[in-house]
Amino acid sequence: MNTKVIVYYIGVSLLMVAALMLLSGIIACFTPGDESRIPLLFSAFLTAIAGLYPLLFIKRGTERLRFREGNCVVVFSWLTVCLFGMLPYLLYGQEFEALDALFESVSGFTTTGASILDDVEALPRGLQFWRISTAWVGGAGIVTLFSMLITRGGDRSALSGAEISDVARSAFSGRGNALFANRLLVVYLSLTSLTLFALKLTGMGWFDAAAHAMSACSTCGFSTRNTSIASFANPAAEIVLTFAMLACALNFGLIFQSFLRGGKKLWHSETVKVFLCLVLLFIFMIAVDLYWNAGYRSIPKALRDASFQVASLATTTGFATRDTVQWPALSMALLWLCSWVCGCSGSTSGGIKIDRLLLAVKGVRARVRGTVNPGLVRIVRVDGMPRSAEQVGEVGIFIFCYLLFAALFTVINVAGGLDFITGLTASVACLGNVGPGFGDVGSMANYAHIPALLKVSGILEMLLGRLEIFPVLYLFGERYRKN
Repeated sequence: MNTKVIVYYIGVSLLMVAALMLLSGIIACFTPGDESRIPLLFSAFLTAIAGLYPLLFIKRGTERLRFREGNCVVVFSWLTVCLFGMLPYLLYGQEFEALDALFESVSGFTTTGASILDDVEALPRGLQFWRISTAWVGGAGIVTLFSMLITRGGDRSALSGAEISDVARSAFSGRGNALFANRLLVVYLSLTSLTLFALKLTGMGWFDAAAHAMSACSTCGFSTRNTSIASFANPAAEIVLTFAMLACALNFGLIFQSFLRGGKKLWHSETVKVFLCLVLLFIFMIAVDLYWNAGYRSIPKALRDASFQVASLATTTGFATRDTVQWPALSMALLWLCSWVCGCSGSTSGGIKIDRLLLAVKGVRARVRGTVNPGLVRIVRVDGMPRSAEQVGEVGIFIFCYLLFAALFTVINVAGGLDFITGLTASVACLGNVGPGFGDVGSMANYAHIPALLKVSGILEMLLGRLEIFPVLYLFGERYRKN
């Protein structure tokens, strides 16, 4: 294991974070009375020093980066960035104690959106921008972003390949991990810019529009208001954000190719069709439930609220226009199901991903048909592409691990003092990088009140979910093999 190259690339990731802190500090400097300028600028200085040291004094060597080193770079870069990302919160003080600062940092970088803040609006503008920008960087992928600065193509490909899952690249016909990462960033920047200008046209100020565009496109759900999107009472903004969240839950490789082919690639995708059909089905069912059982007197009003909340949870964004804890039991159950599967691979959303679910369902169907007709050869295809038995098995293993961790952390939450509904939905929300759950962690609540031990377990869950479990298991498996 070449530890020097690992430390070298972790330093690159810290420099990128330091630049983001510096930008947030500059915004604070141009905002009168902003008390976060010193914490942000000093944090940028400390982070830059930590990032420059390995670049100046450690030689990475001439060897190509292998998968083992690439996997370590991914895992340790995320951990290191989250640790340094807590510095601005910690130095600012106020509501932020050490554990809370780390929780907010991890929640941002993993695009979970689970906050410990009781009063978001009390944060100065510089710190609010830092909070939102951590989510935007995390949405694209920390290693994917800084790998764009690397000139060595082999290392770029290894790093992108370690962070971007195989199922995310399977729908992309381009060659190489680095090419996929480049096009991912083009789509990400384009969608964020379009959302920004669309929100501005709805009447939002430039800062709120930029913050919510970055948050929506990263599918994080951080807002500049205590009551999230409900604070604006702006139906036009809700429509823009609904489309933005759904667009950013689709495979970015497909979106890029669709621009080249007039949209044919995207709309012919079986995965996209299944995802959007499920979203429409859930919207219809929840709207009917709200109309009949929640006192809604208008079908359009029920459709508006159902559409936004389904899009928010099905994409793991976590924005809110209503307190869904007050909704009927059926609506809450359907929204909870949305937070399990979520969007497509190759997007910024978390969760199991509809690609894996579709492949697993087809794998089960092929197995059943093979049992009934042993002589019949069944090929599992998704989006017209044949999938090997190994790919089907790997998806099954991932879903099993996902369910196992969700169950394990549910037990930890309940043992730590949370009621069953809160403990279960908080576990699913953190592991799926969704943010809000139900019970005491609903759409209009936060995680400030949960015990310190459960905040630690929540941090572990958010990181596991964002890294999609396997990179962490690979790392510990490698250590176990050595011992």
